[in-house]
Amino acid sequence: MELAFSDIWYWFIVMAVVSYFVGCFNFALLISKIKHKDVRKMGSGNPGTMNMSRQFGLKIGGLTLFLDMVKGGLPLLIAYFIFRGYVFAGTDVLVSDLARYVCGVSVIVGHIYPVTMKFKGGKGIASTLGMFTFALCCEYWWMIFVALGILVLTLFYIWASEWGSMGSLLGVSFFAVTQGIIFYIRYQGEMLSGFVVAIFLLLLLDCFLTWFAHRRNIMALLAGEEHHTSVKKLSHGKKEAQ
Repeated sequence: MELAFSDIWYWFIVMAVVSYFVGCFNFALLISKIKHKDVRKMGSGNPGTMNMSRQFGLKIGGLTLFLDMVKGGLPLLIAYFIFRGYVFAGTDVLVSDLARYVCGVSVIVGHIYPVTMKFKGGKGIASTLGMFTFALCCEYWWMIFVALGILVLTLFYIWASEWGSMGSLLGVSFFAVTQGIIFYIRYQGEMLSGFVVAIFLLLLLDCFLTWFAHRRNIMALLAGEEHHTSVKKLSHGKKEAQ
């Protein structure tokens, strides 16, 4: 069934705004408050999975990761089911492909730049991993194994190298490339369509946001000053030196 963009454009604005405010909800801050602490005043000060793991252990870090992943993927999943089966009028471009990434990227923007926290949020890795995991699983049911494979490789790299930030960024980038390849195969005959261009720009924007949020980590890594993330120590309940 076809839908004219002129008839549904306002839905994209509504989805973007709602998803942004969903992203503004920070689970790391909530969990640390429940523990009568403020993660923003601990360790690196980043209200995200890595700092939560360092301060409260792997179990709490894992819980934060899971909740942020669900946050990043749930709005996208809802948008997918709302627009599933529709294409933009005059094209073969699925409305759900654009809608889900409008929602997904809006969540990431809300997580990194939350108006509720004076635009100083987390770095968006967990939410982005969740966004891509949910997005790939929308493609075909067996894509869950591809998503799990990327997540496992990401965690293995962090475990083996102890470079948490770089491992996370590589995982996000690998997800983006995988999704990009799928879209290229699907729309190789319509690559100049404004809708297809918008989809790829959203994928690039998400990568840019996460890499930009980690710019200090990247500079520290290049200077040999990046903080190591030892999963082995954290698994034994040992805090890392700050």
